[in-house]
Amino acid sequence: MLKNCKFTLSFGSSCSLHQVPGVISSFSERGSNPGYLQGSDMGLNWHVCQALCLGRPRQKGNSSGHSGSAVDIPVTTLHCCHSDDDVPADMVAEESGPGAQNSPYQLRRKTLLPKRTACPTKSSMEGASTSATENFGHRAKRARVSGKSQDLSAPAEQYLQEKLPDEVVLKIFSYLLEQDLCRAACVCKRFSELANDPILWKRLYMEVFEYTRPMMHPEPGKFYQINPEEYEHPNPWKESFQQLYKGAHVKPGFAEHFYSNPARYKGRENMLYYDTIEDALGGVQEAHFDGLIFVHSGIYTDEWIYIESPITMIGAAPGKVADKVIIENTRDSTFVFMEGSEDAYVGYMTIRFNPDDKSAQHHNAHHCLEITVNCSPIIDHCIIRSTCTVGSAVCVSGQGACPTIKHCNISDCENVGLYITDHAQGIYEDNEISNNALAGIWVKNHGNPIIRRNHIHHGRDVGVFTFDHGMGYFESCNIHRNRIAGFEVKAYANPTVVRCEIHHGQTGGIYVHEKGRGQFIENKIYANNFAGVWITSNSDPTIRGNAIFNGNQGGVYIFGDGRGLIEGNDIYGNALAGIQIRTNSCPIVRHNKIHDGQHGGIYVHEKGQGVIEENEVYSNTLAGVWVTTGSTPVLRRNRIHSGKQVGVYFYDNGHGVLEDNDIYNHMYSGVQIRTGSNPKIRRNKIWGGQNGGILVYNSGLGFIEDNEIFDNAMAGVWIKTDSNPTLRRNKIHDGRDGGICIFNGGRGLLEENDIFRNAQAGVLISTNSHPVLRKNRIFDGFAAGIEITNHATATLEGNQIFNNRFGGLFLASGVNVTMKDNKIMNNQDAIEKAVSRGQCLYKISSYTSYPMHDFYRCHTCNTTDRNAICVNCIKKCHQGHDVEFIRHDRFFCDCGAGTLSNPCTLAGEPTHDTDTLYDSAPPIESNTLQHN
Repeated sequence: MLKNCKFTLSFGSSCSLHQVPGVISSFSERGSNPGYLQGSDMGLNWHVCQALCLGRPRQKGNSSGHSGSAVDIPVTTLHCCHSDDDVPADMVAEESGPGAQNSPYQLRRKTLLPKRTACPTKSSMEGASTSATENFGHRAKRARVSGKSQDLSAPAEQYLQEKLPDEVVLKIFSYLLEQDLCRAACVCKRFSELANDPILWKRLYMEVFEYTRPMMHPEPGKFYQINPEEYEHPNPWKESFQQLYKGAHVKPGFAEHFYSNPARYKGRENMLYYDTIEDALGGVQEAHFDGLIFVHSGIYTDEWIYIESPITMIGAAPGKVADKVIIENTRDSTFVFMEGSEDAYVGYMTIRFNPDDKSAQHHNAHHCLEITVNCSPIIDHCIIRSTCTVGSAVCVSGQGACPTIKHCNISDCENVGLYITDHAQGIYEDNEISNNALAGIWVKNHGNPIIRRNHIHHGRDVGVFTFDHGMGYFESCNIHRNRIAGFEVKAYANPTVVRCEIHHGQTGGIYVHEKGRGQFIENKIYANNFAGVWITSNSDPTIRGNAIFNGNQGGVYIFGDGRGLIEGNDIYGNALAGIQIRTNSCPIVRHNKIHDGQHGGIYVHEKGQGVIEENEVYSNTLAGVWVTTGSTPVLRRNRIHSGKQVGVYFYDNGHGVLEDNDIYNHMYSGVQIRTGSNPKIRRNKIWGGQNGGILVYNSGLGFIEDNEIFDNAMAGVWIKTDSNPTLRRNKIHDGRDGGICIFNGGRGLLEENDIFRNAQAGVLISTNSHPVLRKNRIFDGFAAGIEITNHATATLEGNQIFNNRFGGLFLASGVNVTMKDNKIMNNQDAIEKAVSRGQCLYKISSYTSYPMHDFYRCHTCNTTDRNAICVNCIKKCHQGHDVEFIRHDRFFCDCGAGTLSNPCTLAGEPTHDTDTLYDSAPPIESNTLQHN
């Protein structure tokens, strides 16, 4: 039990339990409110006080003539606060009687301190909250005492402390204002607990501020509403009351009532009420309330709101505050912040500019919010609307203009949403910007804002437009479903865009043009109708570390002399090429992953250029890289693999350099060159193709030097149909077919190549082809070294042909070659040995290769020119038949293969053959052009 304890009063002084003025007297001062205890004079108050203090029942009735239950209340435990001089003698005697001196609740009497009024501010009310409840309004009820068990002879203090139910005390406290509650809390521990009941403070709070959730104001420029159940403070209503107490209120029609009833609102002398915002702004200069203005529910029209001081103006209304506090102007900018308002705050209201003439030119300078030079206000949780078709909803302009705009909704405006210009800066966070007629955000003329976590969507134009040297830092914004690009950069603008999502644009994702720049880093750019990123007309942005995917067209599209650094991006799943480079554009493309596209990987055309290096290009539906129509890119150190067609495809005069790349595991050739294309292909590794390594056809050219070409399913290099490439110093080996195959009029210079360990001929020359082979080494093949057939010719100079299984050089009937200084040595000559042993040549070749030897037919067996019979089968199996020598050429023996009517007696068990000649299985050509 407490005895002679001290509490800190609301105004900061220390007093004993007896030194609490003004609690009972305040009842008589609420006459304007029928819900309060009422009395006509201090006599009634004294009777109330006497009854409360002494525990005596009070007579029913109201001497003032007022009706109501306010005075017909149960006896309370509220302690009287009069001095000893005011207390009747019988009361003093009763308190000083025999029972009183032994009471643990005996009160000490001290001379009263001078009476002071105080506002329950944050600093002054902290001592009043000494013992608040933990569950708001749901404390366990105190045990009620029946009439029979009540000991009315017990001291009043005991009844005060223990007997009177909480509900009765709370009912009385519900008639008190905030300062009275703070004083009551200083009487004793029990009163402290009850006077801090959250339900009491919620009623007071909503009466003054209207909020249905506590609005916290822990520091200047910071307001936020909280859920009471989740807040750590035991009484958030009181906490908020303390934080907001010093404020003026704009509440139309209430000011006259407030100032005409001073007794009703005694203790609220520090609250000021105004009918208009203009009046409140005028009073701010002289008032003591730190420039805090509450604008209550209502529509405030055509007020002149020019702010040039550090005021704080916040909407005050139940529910969604901003929906119910509406400030609009029909003639001029609704809010204008001028120099001197650097620390101003405006929050939780709707701000509208709604001119009668929405399109007149004189509205160019009018906006909902206008923030000018050298001011940095905070705009928070506002709804901002403009129906004017010129100007903008929010205009921030001028050197030193640096607002903070956060949690605002800037939507449904008939022009630009947010306009930042003329070196203005500022921080713009967590805003929703949508459905504006022009750009959601404009930044120009060296404007340099910080824009974070904004939701910019469903614009009727572009999402964000930076131009004319505009800059800015854009981070973690969600930009989507805008009619034009999500983000547009133009005319030397240079924004930085980091970790944003730019998606579902009705045209493209990012559009950089007319010498635009910018850094676009770690963004997600996806599901746009056109290219994820467009770069054109001498623009030079940096596109780094982005995911660019699932576009309805391409990933990155660079044209019209565009440049740029395209680095470290993940580009995949786009309907057209992952990257397109055209019309003299020359970007740097490196360290990207370009994969799983529904079209090709990189498409360079119409004189496109660029440096394309160290990318991984894989699993695309069409070619990994296309180079066409006069383009000259440099492709260096890329990994181009696992494509569903060609690895790198040069066609229609495609040029450029392809060097130091790994090109492997494609369904078609690793590289194709056709129709006048003339690339330089150097130091690449080309392997694992399901067709061939390099295919040159239809008048293709090219310098193919120092490459390693191996493990391809068909020839390492194909040259056909009037193509004329140069192959130097390549290693062409371990092919599952031939090394180099030249046919159908193919030409070319083959010089100083190593061709070895291929399953078929090291070099096959056929069908009117005319290459030059000079200083090559052709060795360790599993068939012949060089075979020339079908009216082809060749020039062979200084070649070394050795250790090939079938033999070194085989020339078919009718073939004329020019030979000089060739060395044909140490070949295994398996064909000649088989013939000398009387073996069927099918035993040597099966139907997987075509050894060159004498080719016969049998008229007796009615064989055709397609049925070749080796000399030993003619001698043995067709002995005595009418036979004919056809020519010396490449074939396998159909007799040994079991395709003739008579079984072969030399080959043993027949193996059924596909009867497919080598020349009837040309390489599969890409159908890329059909998809272009």
